[in-house]
Amino acid sequence: MGTFSLFIIVTSASLILAVLVTLSLRAFARERKLKNFMGRKNHDYTWKDTVLKISRNVVRINQQELSQKLIAAGFYEERYVHFYFPIKYGFFLISTVLVIIYHHVLDLSYFNMIAVIAVLMIFFIIAPDIYLEQRKKQLTKKISQNLPYLIDLLGVCVQTGMTIEAAFIYLTKEVANFDKDLAYMLKKTTDRSHIVGLAKSLDELYERVPSSEMRSFVHTINQSLHYGTSIYSILLTLAKDIREIQMLSLEEKVGKLSAKMSIPLILFIMLPIVILIAAPGVMRLFYHGFH
Repeated sequence: MGTFSLFIIVTSASLILAVLVTLSLRAFARERKLKNFMGRKNHDYTWKDTVLKISRNVVRINQQELSQKLIAAGFYEERYVHFYFPIKYGFFLISTVLVIIYHHVLDLSYFNMIAVIAVLMIFFIIAPDIYLEQRKKQLTKKISQNLPYLIDLLGVCVQTGMTIEAAFIYLTKEVANFDKDLAYMLKKTTDRSHIVGLAKSLDELYERVPSSEMRSFVHTINQSLHYGTSIYSILLTLAKDIREIQMLSLEEKVGKLSAKMSIPLILFIMLPIVILIAAPGVMRLFYHGFH
């Protein structure tokens, strides 16, 4: 193995290690600030305590934020969250080392080897985050489309005398029959409401499903909790408004479809017809010109 190959291995490993240590130090600093804010006894950490904290945080970097990100993308197994970063960076590091070691067998120049490593970085490090973001957008859109049905059911439950908390617990089981994702979000909200309160858990629900429909729903529930106003008629009006907005959005997309179809219509239908009509005359012109 050449000196340049060793340099690339050491550089890649150092960069990954630097990123992991930086993120873990931030998590460690956040944890210390949280303990100080909660009034816990502040004692001096030795270097051994610091090393142990960093090594533990390397495995679970931003575990809570990552857990929220995976839940928003539709992956609800939280026990596997701490494997995400080690698997992602581990596969990238292993594949990079293999490419560097066997670049002579693969007949790769140094430039091509760097290009392959860049592709591996995109595939193993950047692509998973992009995929999670796309899944989050799709899940947000799906839940927002089914939200009017939940609002109607919630209005019926409130009208029968249930409290909002009891209605959420009841609807968690009922909604699971047609939308498991929405049911999980409701279950997560009800579980969090026992710890931080319903208003805070609804704000966290909006963070997981950031859409205009969910914002209106959360704002309506919070206003009812704050002022104690009747919510049945408001929920019916909200569900009706959300359906109308979704219908207008669908009509807008249908209206744009004709403009989008004009380009393939010109390229694949009108242009070949023009060529078929003009081709005989052009061929005769060239034929008489040469003769």
